[in-house]
Amino acid sequence: MDRILARLLGGLLGLAVLLPPPISLPLAPTHQFVTLAHADDDDDGGGGDDDDDDGGGGRSDRGGSGGSGERRPSRQSGFTLFPFLQSPRPAPVRRAAPAAIPDRVPNEIIAAGLSEAAITQLTTEGYAVAERQSIAVLATEPATEPATEIVRLVVPRGTGLDAARARVAALAPVAQVDFNHYYRPEQTETAPDCGGQSCALVREIIGWPLDPAGLVQRCGSLPKIGLIDTAINPAHPSLDKARLEVIRISDDALPQSGRQHGTAVVALLVGAAGSRAPGLLPSSEVIAVDAFRRLGGSADVASTFDLVRALDALAGRNVRVINLSLAGPDNLLLKRTVEAMIARGAILVAAVGNAGPRAKPLYPAGYEGVIAVTAVDKRRNAYRRANQGDHVDIAAPGVNVWTAASISGARPKSGTSFAAPFVSAAAAVLLAERPELTPAQMAEALSLMAQDIGTPGRDSVFGWGLLDARRLCTAEASAAP
Repeated sequence: MDRILARLLGGLLGLAVLLPPPISLPLAPTHQFVTLAHADDDDDGGGGDDDDDDGGGGRSDRGGSGGSGERRPSRQSGFTLFPFLQSPRPAPVRRAAPAAIPDRVPNEIIAAGLSEAAITQLTTEGYAVAERQSIAVLATEPATEPATEIVRLVVPRGTGLDAARARVAALAPVAQVDFNHYYRPEQTETAPDCGGQSCALVREIIGWPLDPAGLVQRCGSLPKIGLIDTAINPAHPSLDKARLEVIRISDDALPQSGRQHGTAVVALLVGAAGSRAPGLLPSSEVIAVDAFRRLGGSADVASTFDLVRALDALAGRNVRVINLSLAGPDNLLLKRTVEAMIARGAILVAAVGNAGPRAKPLYPAGYEGVIAVTAVDKRRNAYRRANQGDHVDIAAPGVNVWTAASISGARPKSGTSFAAPFVSAAAAVLLAERPELTPAQMAEALSLMAQDIGTPGRDSVFGWGLLDARRLCTAEASAAP
């Protein structure tokens, strides 16, 4: 028996010698792909958006090898003599789905116009005053009436928010009472690599000049542009010489919001000419208010209370054009503040939101008098995630828009967040030429500059059509009412 086994083993070894060696096939070059459906929201989790567009550590902004999520084939032959001797592959690790972000602060009610007697009564019932703030823009008659105070109330334990809102409203019928809703930056995805230079030239579809100096000389002195957004990195190379003031509204004790979104939006407006992220109006002055904070480790949110304070801060600095690349629920206090801002001549430009074409309107874009901006790609197709509806006013580039990453580089971004700055920049240019324009007149002037790209006339997808910057400061545009 031993002799038989020895002969069998010898035969197998001889067969192995006669077999050709394993062939290592050349590997196809590996590439990094980011699918639109699963792209991270500006890499809010950290890391990826901080890379320079030339590559470097972490994920490369221009694709190529390296980077999270990339799978490389191993250099193995396709033949295994004894497969049962191989180690079993480990089971794939499943990541837990991110927790849903609530649409409001879980235990707070906010109110404007509460009397001292009402506040005293509420505190005896277990409500706690978390914060009080005078809002000058809410004064009924700014010249004679005192500022209206908004109050942030913590609801007693065991009391539901609906019941709390009803109780405060019943106690103070003349006050505006609502939940302390959350608002989010309106970017849904980091776009895939779109070929480098073609990303930077996306503004060409609306005729925006690559060198806006001539446009500014033709139109006049530009007004300040206000911005309410997340934190900003003023040390970014595209912003280090920008005329930029950053104000933080949120409590310093709360986690600071991420810098990805705010830096990208600011750079799109005023990034230095010739930098990696050149802006639409590099010579403009921007006053940016960081009203956001980090929630749950990955999401940036701004509460209604802080948005109202941010709008009031910009009103106090006489800022006429304000970019709002954010969206959220309808709210009584936000609506009243928006109405007060418009009554004072502020031109509010807001992203319509990225909840999808069948979603209900988001706010502040949904409010009367706000210029609601949707997004299109370079082929003038509607951005597939943009909200639609009768409130949509105008379209602008918002897919694969090349702008700043949060530290030093640049990358393409997608979302209605990045369409709104194009319209804000156009509004600033129009206001330079015609400073007497009211918000309603500004909306009319922008509509007359739009190229009709959808159903003839105004429609629920593109509004009046695609912004046409070629008509800025022309005789035809100046003749508009």
